[in-house]
Amino acid sequence: MRGSVPDPRRTPGHRRARTTAGALATAALLLPLLGAAPSDAAPSGALTPAGGLQPAFAAAAAEYHVPQSVLLGVSYLQSRWDTHAGAPSVTGGYGPMHLTDARTVLAEAPHHSDATEDARGDSARAPLHPVTEIPASSELPARLTTLPKAAELTGLSPEALRTDPAANLAGGAALLAAAQKDLGEPPSEDPADWYGAVARFSGADDSATAAAYADDVYAVLRSGETRTTDTGQRVVLAGRPDLSPDTSQLGRTGLRTVKAGGTECPSSVSCEWIPAPYEEFGDSDYGNHDLGDRPASQSIRYIVVHDTEGAWNGVLNLVQDPTYVSWNYTLRSTDGHIAQHVKAKDVAWHAGNWYVNAKSIGLEHEGFLANPDAWYTEAMYRSSARLVKYLAKRYGIPLDRQHILGHDTVPGPTTSTVPGMHTDPGPYWDWRHYFELLGRPIKASAGKKGGLVTIRPDYAGNQPVYTGCATAGVPCPAHGSGEVRLYSGPGDTYPLIKDVGLGTTPTTGVNDLSSRVSTGQQYAVADRDGDWTAIWYLGQKAWFENPAASPTAVRATGLVVTPKDGLASVPVYGRAYPEASAYPAGVPAQAVSPLPYKLLEGQRYVVGDELPGEYYYAVTFGTDSHQVVIGQDRYYEIQFGHRVAFVRAADVRAVPSAG
Repeated sequence: MRGSVPDPRRTPGHRRARTTAGALATAALLLPLLGAAPSDAAPSGALTPAGGLQPAFAAAAAEYHVPQSVLLGVSYLQSRWDTHAGAPSVTGGYGPMHLTDARTVLAEAPHHSDATEDARGDSARAPLHPVTEIPASSELPARLTTLPKAAELTGLSPEALRTDPAANLAGGAALLAAAQKDLGEPPSEDPADWYGAVARFSGADDSATAAAYADDVYAVLRSGETRTTDTGQRVVLAGRPDLSPDTSQLGRTGLRTVKAGGTECPSSVSCEWIPAPYEEFGDSDYGNHDLGDRPASQSIRYIVVHDTEGAWNGVLNLVQDPTYVSWNYTLRSTDGHIAQHVKAKDVAWHAGNWYVNAKSIGLEHEGFLANPDAWYTEAMYRSSARLVKYLAKRYGIPLDRQHILGHDTVPGPTTSTVPGMHTDPGPYWDWRHYFELLGRPIKASAGKKGGLVTIRPDYAGNQPVYTGCATAGVPCPAHGSGEVRLYSGPGDTYPLIKDVGLGTTPTTGVNDLSSRVSTGQQYAVADRDGDWTAIWYLGQKAWFENPAASPTAVRATGLVVTPKDGLASVPVYGRAYPEASAYPAGVPAQAVSPLPYKLLEGQRYVVGDELPGEYYYAVTFGTDSHQVVIGQDRYYEIQFGHRVAFVRAADVRAVPSAG
């Protein structure tokens, strides 16, 4: 999904809705009531002690008779101990305990009605730009109203709970203590006796999600954690490897049992089946996905990470609409709960590129790209990583950035589609942390002569200026980022790198991908000048700051492609389609049309995969005519710009990068 630059005439915090068929699409999605922007300073009467956050944990734990380690573990899973300067998350959560106060419903545009991307991305069919209204929710679930409850329990004001970290910790401790009391458990000093209370704190309404959340908290308690927060404070949780919680308490929580319904999820997450409909309607139209037989008929090579640009309930309404589009899984922000909508064997309409759709699984994460403090929770990161590891193992998908794609790295399939492609999950998704959770930490893999670099800035300390999060042209609040900006020369006084496919002057806009690289992406080194490194990017030499004392990239080695001898340039494609002669009778050949880019002589680009040209013909509701066409032409997937691309193997040489 995609965040769009808001119309400056609209209230900050709203997104601009595009018109489709003359109608302005709107939908009611849950968002926190922002009111006046929260102050970065603590309110008068602030509780935070002079020693900072660590003693505040101790004070809150002591006041409400909660083991300090339990409070630290829960807070780590909620926010990794960050305070976000009092700003709310996507679900109206505040502070290190992520106390929720989502108090209103605002009009928002349905995600896939935004911009011009056709989520299906199949040029054999008319473009799909659905218009859908989401009915307003009449009642907020308990998981979105924990802050008012904490105010009742502590007597502290909602403003203090939102803006003062120590008050926020006290509110969280009071909620844990209340949950322990409701379960009939004494306020024990032993962390093992708090499993049920931790499960209830998750806000989940089912036992599987609550158990998955509690298991994560106790995994943190066993391993321990040390981290410097977003306010520069170092917080330490000592590990207890032998800690064994009383999981039998879960049976007394009174939570409902979720029916998994044959979901394709690992046992370590909570997962339920909420199907996307496969229905025929109107003039032979149907939706909202295509039936398939993967991986028997065609391999699954990609997992695409999206954000929803909407809240949980509204997004689930959308995916259950046959006239809308689809994706395989949605992940909830507050607790990491997963809903599966489309089986892996079938093809969801989510990435804007039919070739990628046909070979991918799409994951939507509850969140908003253009709100830098609408952070993705640790619970959601961990749940997502478990799901991705499970799917990658099941389908043989490599765990790297050329197979675990962001929606923002999926290429436009044709020249005309490039400007409208979506840009989520955006610069605030923490790819470095995500790959650590995937068990594939991004690290150096070569010495000085490796020939490649892997982008890897320090997320918290890397804070490039973006604009347009709330109002076009206005700087976004300072925030950690996994992306690094590119210039046309070795210095930030040079112009930003231009993307000819977008046809616009590059900007610092939060949705402008012209001149940005992302954590985990690999590029061939083109030059060096002091603290600056140049890479080959979109047919150009692009420079980024990479000082030895604080590097934003690490050295790597691998396979690269360069034009065959005698070729000044070779075309670049947004899809790897078969040659015309490969199509059987009854299946119209799809054009193998190049994008407006060239891979030039002397340039090198990192190879992510080698594969045959392939096209899934599925344009009817009935499946009798569906066919997978595989050609003789082979392609290399390459990291060409911010997005991946494809080149014909016949046009290039594949060589080692080293030396």
